[in-house]
Amino acid sequence: VSRAQNTRITDRNTIGWFGQFTTLRFSSKWSGHLEYQWRRDELVRNWQQSLFRTGMNYQVNSRLTLRAGYAWIETFPYGDIPLQAAGKRFPEHRIFQMLTLNDQLNRVEMSHRLMLEQRWIGRYTNPVLSKPDDFVFLNRLRYMYRMQWAIGKKKIGDKTPYAALYDEILIGFGKNVNENVFDQNRLGLLIGYRFSPKFRVEGGLIQQLLQLGREVNNRNVFQYNNGIVFNSFFNFDLSKGSH
Repeated sequence: VSRAQNTRITDRNTIGWFGQFTTLRFSSKWSGHLEYQWRRDELVRNWQQSLFRTGMNYQVNSRLTLRAGYAWIETFPYGDIPLQAAGKRFPEHRIFQMLTLNDQLNRVEMSHRLMLEQRWIGRYTNPVLSKPDDFVFLNRLRYMYRMQWAIGKKKIGDKTPYAALYDEILIGFGKNVNENVFDQNRLGLLIGYRFSPKFRVEGGLIQQLLQLGREVNNRNVFQYNNGIVFNSFFNFDLSKGSH
């Protein structure tokens, strides 16, 4: 019986994540962050998630940046087994605190990103309801390691192609965590191009391994979501007399 209970259910999906990130610099220390991610299932056909995130950055020094902000997310039912038993879309409100530490080893640029999230996730106490009638509070800790290096040049400057590799692990904690203390892991392999300090793009492959916060027939459910990712980054300097 115990062996049957520990058997995983696997749900495989093909995803497409498309993101737009904008930084608005107000001074040498302060900047604003705007981001929208259009996350799709079956590459582009169906919704997986809609994510809007905004925040304020404070640059402590050349290596360390702090950010705090808010995110609004809509998650949709996708795949064979939806994230919530009601099988409907649900909202999430989130506040977060983040630090990013940059480092360099020879030609490789590295970054460590640590993020703490407080999440309010909408849920249905009755599947016949048309709107969520309850919100559950969850905590999550995230750590991402990223490395990138120029292709054909010594460092990433203007008009430079580059390659990047990252891995992020997301861990749930607190009294409302159910099955998913291990929440998910994301692995990405990207090729990018920096046009100028104001604009760069990158795209490649992503693998999202995600554990559902509930069991199905006393079995843990793991999603293996493989697909593509494409991001664009804009940087605008709004500070006067900064040069």
